[in-house]
Amino acid sequence: MKNIFEKAALLFLATVTPLTATAYAEVADKVVAVVGREVILKSDIDSRALMARLQSPELTNDKGLSRRILDGLVEQQIILSKAKIDSVKVDENAIDASASDRFKQIRARFASKDDMETRLGKSLAAIRDDIRKEIRNQELIQTLRRKRSAGVKVTSGEVMDYYNANKANFSMIPEGVKVSQIMKYPVVSADAQLQALNKIKLVRKELQGGGDFAELARKYSQDPGSARLGGDLGYVQKGALIPSFETAAYGLKEGEVSDIIETRYGYHLIQMLNKDVNAIHVRHILVAFDHSKDDFTGVDQLLGSIRSDILSGKSSFADMASKYSDDPSSAKLGGVISSIGGAGEYISLPSLRPELRQIISALKKPGEISEPVKIAPPQGEAFYTIIMLNDRLPAHNLNPEKDYSYLEEEALDNKNRRLFSEWVQELRKEVYVRTSDI
Repeated sequence: MKNIFEKAALLFLATVTPLTATAYAEVADKVVAVVGREVILKSDIDSRALMARLQSPELTNDKGLSRRILDGLVEQQIILSKAKIDSVKVDENAIDASASDRFKQIRARFASKDDMETRLGKSLAAIRDDIRKEIRNQELIQTLRRKRSAGVKVTSGEVMDYYNANKANFSMIPEGVKVSQIMKYPVVSADAQLQALNKIKLVRKELQGGGDFAELARKYSQDPGSARLGGDLGYVQKGALIPSFETAAYGLKEGEVSDIIETRYGYHLIQMLNKDVNAIHVRHILVAFDHSKDDFTGVDQLLGSIRSDILSGKSSFADMASKYSDDPSSAKLGGVISSIGGAGEYISLPSLRPELRQIISALKKPGEISEPVKIAPPQGEAFYTIIMLNDRLPAHNLNPEKDYSYLEEEALDNKNRRLFSEWVQELRKEVYVRTSDI
């Protein structure tokens, strides 16, 4: 059975593809479903079906299309009813920004304002409202979905059951590698630390003076991934955050804001939004350290010396990684880079960043260690690393033993979809639903 998000893929087509006013006029209004206090009209179903067929001609003779669209809209309204009951919160400013971007994209498809209104059969204001409403609805659904999936795990038995039920459907597994790394960040200068500390103190002063956390995050935070969302990191599973950040976050009550917290990225202020046993929902404001004056010379030389000691047999890679690496997750595993399946599992080579893929591809035999290389990721500070190849596995048909990490990820995703679908079915008992034939 298709999940709610597959069904919902067609929900917003009526506002993203041109539609003539005549087509609207020809659609007969009729209530085809009632969900709680909301009604779904046949005109809405028909217009969405028309848009789907315009975008995907192969759906022209699909007699079940209208029913799937209706099912998707019904499930969406059921979930939204639950979101309303549970008073689920979303970042309204972030929704406004997303709606504005979406409107601009759609507007660019039309020759003029009048052309857009005529072909869509609505005023610009109505189009904007439709776009914002749909984006807000989807964000409410995604927020509920993240909360429901936080902390969900799969056992080895569940993984193998999933494999046995679906092994005929798995495609070729790409080349995989087992690797270890030792990475080092440069020491942040005292001036850079002081500048960042002074700035975060000013932000905290504004916050203590009554400033809105989300607004201040959008204005000051230097975390590119969350700043435009008001600092919102969404629901994050326990153990996924930097220890100092996570420890401070879990010590907060809902609505409480932390004192200034230092991580390797800079200084943070954290606001707790919601807390479960296995996950937290937080906002943060980051003032990052200025790395423009970092001195990498010492880091390069240190890793070069470590590499020489390992190759000469003076020490092992695992011992050196545990002692020197700045990546805590791999350092505690002796440098082994783990995937979802845990330490020692193969990692898909094509999934790695290009610079890492290039380094690893140059290592031909297990035990080979790269020269120290500087990595400058698109986000975050640069670092130096040495990487050792532990094993290489060519592209092949899925093997449940060698490809356990990949299989576990697929099984976990499937379990989350199934649990969410079951949850939606349970919600039907709480929300009045009536549908008619289309």
